[in-house]
Amino acid sequence: MPVRVLDRLEELYAIGGGDGANRIGGSAEEDQAHELAARWMTEAGLRVEVDAAGNLIGRSGTDTVWTGSHLDSVPNGGKFDGALGVVAGIEAVERAGTGAVVAFRDEERGCTGSTAFVQAGALPACFFELHIEQGPVLAEAGAPLGVVTGIVGMVRGTRTFDGIPGHAGTVPMSRRSDALVAAADYVLRVRDVATAIDGAVATVGRLDVEPGAVNVIPDRVTLSVDARAPDAERLDRLARELELEPDFPLDPVMLHEAPRAAFRAELEARDQPVVELPSGAGHDAAVLALAGVPSGMLFVRSLNGGVSHSPAELSSSEDIALAVEVLTGALGRLAASD
Repeated sequence: MPVRVLDRLEELYAIGGGDGANRIGGSAEEDQAHELAARWMTEAGLRVEVDAAGNLIGRSGTDTVWTGSHLDSVPNGGKFDGALGVVAGIEAVERAGTGAVVAFRDEERGCTGSTAFVQAGALPACFFELHIEQGPVLAEAGAPLGVVTGIVGMVRGTRTFDGIPGHAGTVPMSRRSDALVAAADYVLRVRDVATAIDGAVATVGRLDVEPGAVNVIPDRVTLSVDARAPDAERLDRLARELELEPDFPLDPVMLHEAPRAAFRAELEARDQPVVELPSGAGHDAAVLALAGVPSGMLFVRSLNGGVSHSPAELSSSEDIALAVEVLTGALGRLAASD
């Protein structure tokens, strides 16, 4: 089993070429990944369909209990982020002989596929998402797997700063209105505001400078802000103090007890430590949980210091094999009680 899962992860990783995973949401490379996954679902004997949003679904037996993740990636991303949850999900559903596995579209740019899925209704009775941890907690605890307690809330927005263009060599410093200088002050403010709120983080990941010439004073700068906090009160404060008008809000959510209990029981049955931890990253599971679907997440230990969204992303074959066993057992456990 681990060989097949790892081989399939390698096939997905090779799509697009270049350094790292390059399957941006909405791209031909994401399409190719979905075509591969559809073939694997068919080989597993699943009933395959694609919904109106392009989400790929494979069903087996009683399909009230679902699992899955996403196949898109960030530019130069890692091998396991998202893809592991889909490939392991196909394996687990095939082995359990029940449930459904879904590959959601375009998670990285705002959970587009899962949002459209919940808006369409016809929701599953339960949802599991298997994912790499994307952090060092499990490695430091010496635990191969972890049960996720909740998922951080997130707001994303943009800010624009205007100035006056001018020649870089002829406008005195005292007479300048430099949009990039104003933007730089705001970037430092983002750091300071997030630092002052316990558990919060905020990132400026993109700057567009106009006109973008080396010898012209910038007259417009647009930047992105990604801000996250573990609960609604701190998230609201973060957005307010950063003066954000979010174009992608995702509320914090606690994950449900029934799927968490199923994961704990499967770990205990295998004499594995039960480590519970929150997720600082957003996931499709949060969208389903906020829509009322009882949802749980199982993290697989990340190596290399927990690095993610990078070609250095790594989890071991032994941990992945164990994760598939636990996911398979949890699917069967909840399907039997449904």
